[in-house]
Amino acid sequence: MFQEATPEDRKKYYTREWKPEKIPAFIRENIHLREFGFDHTGQGPNDRYRFFRDEKLLKKFLRYRAPYAAYSSVALYDKPWKREGWISSELVFDVDAKDIPVRPCGCDNVCEECLDQAKEIVAMIIDTLRDDLGLQEIHVVYSGRGYHIRVLDPTILRLDSEVRGQILRYVMGGDVPRLLYTGLDGRMRSLDHFMAPLGYPRVFTERSRYIILHLSGDEKIEDITRQTMNKIMEYRDLIESDKWGEFKGVIGPRVYDRLIGSVAKLNLQLVDAKVTVDLKRILRLPSSLHSKVSMICTYVKDLESFDPLEDAVPDFVKEGS
Repeated sequence: MFQEATPEDRKKYYTREWKPEKIPAFIRENIHLREFGFDHTGQGPNDRYRFFRDEKLLKKFLRYRAPYAAYSSVALYDKPWKREGWISSELVFDVDAKDIPVRPCGCDNVCEECLDQAKEIVAMIIDTLRDDLGLQEIHVVYSGRGYHIRVLDPTILRLDSEVRGQILRYVMGGDVPRLLYTGLDGRMRSLDHFMAPLGYPRVFTERSRYIILHLSGDEKIEDITRQTMNKIMEYRDLIESDKWGEFKGVIGPRVYDRLIGSVAKLNLQLVDAKVTVDLKRILRLPSSLHSKVSMICTYVKDLESFDPLEDAVPDFVKEGS
């Protein structure tokens, strides 16, 4: 598993296994408004500005070309073949297992452990989107080496990149809230179209707690010396018990402030921030083959029960095992 697919493997997948019905409805219903892109050589999606009026034409193309990778836009356009007449864009959070900044597994690419870690991060993000920002139309797609969270609530579809960046920093705990330092009033933080609730320090604390508890101790963290890292590892059981005050007292206020600032930056690295703010991004097409690892980009109906090593493995891999 996680081996690169051959041209013959790709041909088998798209002629024997792939079906248009495997594309989620939120893409099929407006397929004619999306830009499509393809990678035919493994060097990246340089075949772009593709347009399909319906599923039949897309099916014909995929079966004939059996691309290395297939992509569709998160944006809808009046003229997708020119990428003109922007209508709206999904809000996306891209969690790639191989890029998680703290990975205890230490694997070179992806493995079962870091895929589980990516799934855990996705669940945290979804909870915040629903509970704190009140967003409901949230779809999850297994990308082949991680997950795409695709939000289609009408309230966010036409937001610009700047507001999406503010939502990103809130959801991921990318800002250090004053409340952690001063214990002051807890005033609401404006996100332009949203009003983030009083729990913002809670979101930041949850993300920071996650980062610290997943440290192996070998990471190089900005502004943190090896001696300090050893001390953090020695006393991080206090973080596990949510005894932040005691932890701060043990490692010292100045070191604590530096650590929290550095962890905030790591929080943002749990996702690919560029994807969230890009209104014209293309993402792997759900149902397509991720040829680098021979996994199917799969729409996830139930995150809790989804197992990529069972639910996203193409037949040609099963047959060869």
